[in-house]
Amino acid sequence: MATNIVPSTDPTTNIPTHTKAWFYSEHGKPTDILKLHPNWSIPQLKDNQVLIKVVAVSLNPVDYKRMHALFKDTDPHLPIVPGFDVSGIVVKVGFKVVKFKVGDEVYGDINEEGLSNLKILGTLSEYTIAEERLLAHKPNNLSFIEAASIPLAIETAYEGLERAQLSPGKSILVLGGAGGVGSFAIQLAKHVYGASEIAATSSTGKLHLLRELGVDLPIDYTKDNFEDLPQKFDVVYDTVGEVDRAMKAIKEGGKVVTIVPPGFPPALFFVLTSKGSILEKLRPYFESGQLKPILDPKTPIPFSEVIEAYSYLETSRATGKVVIYPIP
Repeated sequence: MATNIVPSTDPTTNIPTHTKAWFYSEHGKPTDILKLHPNWSIPQLKDNQVLIKVVAVSLNPVDYKRMHALFKDTDPHLPIVPGFDVSGIVVKVGFKVVKFKVGDEVYGDINEEGLSNLKILGTLSEYTIAEERLLAHKPNNLSFIEAASIPLAIETAYEGLERAQLSPGKSILVLGGAGGVGSFAIQLAKHVYGASEIAATSSTGKLHLLRELGVDLPIDYTKDNFEDLPQKFDVVYDTVGEVDRAMKAIKEGGKVVTIVPPGFPPALFFVLTSKGSILEKLRPYFESGQLKPILDPKTPIPFSEVIEAYSYLETSRATGKVVIYPIP
């Protein structure tokens, strides 16, 4: 079977030249288009890049949105190996790399520009490549599974809070507080930015998670319209695509930030620029236990069940992050 084929290696260096990888060569549903390639060619390593033996990968909604051709204007390349987030072990470094050495445990989001110039070889692979500036050293107290769940979600949460200029004493409402980005936005608001009051929305069954994360005002969106509540907020972080309603929930002078296109002014819409420096900056908060990865109960899901994992992610029922592990 294809899943048992050993990747080719360069016999002079024992560095792999090919890798097992999930890929798609047409757009459509993950169940229809994803296939396992036994021998995908690994690109030549550039001077500023790192070759990683992948240990764990987390899935993100952007993955299946790409498969459905929602970003084909900036993401035209086919065939392609999907995947943004990775944790793994460095097996080779370009000669200009100074931060990492062979054997280092690293993690990061390998696609710098979010929705453009995306790598042909993503992370759903035995090996992947990333620029040094996109990676960080894995916190010692986190497993590879936990680390893989973090990069895209927390970097997105962080960049949104920076753009919204959240600061100590300000209040915030997070729409979609039980998701990957939302759960980190809550934790960052509480432990890094010093928010005075944190509200967040979720379904009934996930309200307990919001309370565990430190939310002062959990809102059940199946029962209450957040924009009708008497409380108004300095910042609303929209992770679900409800900008029009979010604008009604801010104080005078307040800000709405959203990650769901198209967004419209005066809301601040952005696409993440991946930076390993954000992960390094937040490392002490993970090592102290103030920031915690939130893993879906189905995590980890085996590499052989990637298609099923995407089908589950598309239901929007996941709590926290879905992680693929082990990678063969």
